[in-house]
Amino acid sequence: MDMKNERKRTFLLITIPILALFVCFNTIPLIRGVIYSFTNFKGFGTYDWVGLRNYADLFTDGRVGKSYLFTFKLAVVTTVVVNVLSLVLALALNSKIRAKSFFRGAYFLPNILGALVVGYIFNYFFTYILPAFGSMIGSDAMGSSILSNPDTAWIGIMVVCSWQAIAMNTIIYISGLQTVPEDVYEAGGLDGATGWKQFRYLTFPLIIPFFSINMVLCVKNFLMVFDQIMALTKGGPAQSTESISYLIYNNGMSGGQFGFQSANAVIFFLVIVTVSVAQLKFTGKKEEQL
Repeated sequence: MDMKNERKRTFLLITIPILALFVCFNTIPLIRGVIYSFTNFKGFGTYDWVGLRNYADLFTDGRVGKSYLFTFKLAVVTTVVVNVLSLVLALALNSKIRAKSFFRGAYFLPNILGALVVGYIFNYFFTYILPAFGSMIGSDAMGSSILSNPDTAWIGIMVVCSWQAIAMNTIIYISGLQTVPEDVYEAGGLDGATGWKQFRYLTFPLIIPFFSINMVLCVKNFLMVFDQIMALTKGGPAQSTESISYLIYNNGMSGGQFGFQSANAVIFFLVIVTVSVAQLKFTGKKEEQL
């Protein structure tokens, strides 16, 4: 009995420092952020309580609405692109090909690189290299940087986000594909299930849990996109690529809207939680049906 109590005490002593760090650097800032959302705090000096005015103003602020539309558009499109390409890549890397371990390592490299570093490299590529190549081949469409056009700048951000995210999603899909028993394919082959039919009726239903994980992580990560915006466009041109996270940071920290953007952050947090829970419930129903 003493040994059991000693073991519990040891686990408790291990947990307490981690819990203290979590409370100090996560819970307390979160609570303070919620408190500031009810004030007109500018980030410095004194402030007054304004009640729910910040929350009411959020729904009439055109810039906030535009940032939400852009962020959701980017998140949806990038999630689809990433999961389609990741699944195709995972199927290829899970097959019996030569040097597949090397290819898995090579394709995973983008994930370990810093998002800001990658963003600056792609910024140079989109601004100088791609236009120079377009001019060389006489293409007007490629003759100027896509980041300087309000209609195409989001595509550059989507490309960079996808390039980095595909690595992790591919690894998760490969993990899922390796859980599918070989007997399933052999039985399906006897019934004439090959190619697309094999994937649709055998492979995909068995990797639905991994698909659910990737979808939730993708949407959450792309809704919170920040580093790529900072490195590529800084919200421009003409605020056409201003994500919610970048707007909260930019106007909250240097724009004198700390209280207002704190309210925006609270709403954004609730939106992400709602979207994630809805995704989990939807995919959970699909798993039950299959």
